Amino acid sequence: MPTVRNDFFKLGDKFATIIGDDVKVGDMAPEFTSAAMDWKPVSPVAESKGKVAILSAVPSLDTDVCDRETRRFNEEAAKLSADIII
Repeated sequence: MPTVRNDFFKLGDKFATIIGDDVKVGDMAPEFTSAAMDWKPVSPVAESKGKVAILSAVPSLDTDVCDRETRRFNEEAAKLSADIII
């Protein structure tokens, strides 16, 4: 049974429910489904099999920190090889 936490991460002023165990450095990424920019479901691990993939999860671009993080991430990602999936 996966770990469920309700006191770990806030979205605005409410805690979000986090389901699953933490991934540690060196662990294989678990299969999961997420939402693409158009809100369609994607399975990044399955869709990038055999390739280097870098994932970035951002809770909200409405915060200064997340906005800056994403801008910096995109700047650095643009410098990477086309063989790397972002």
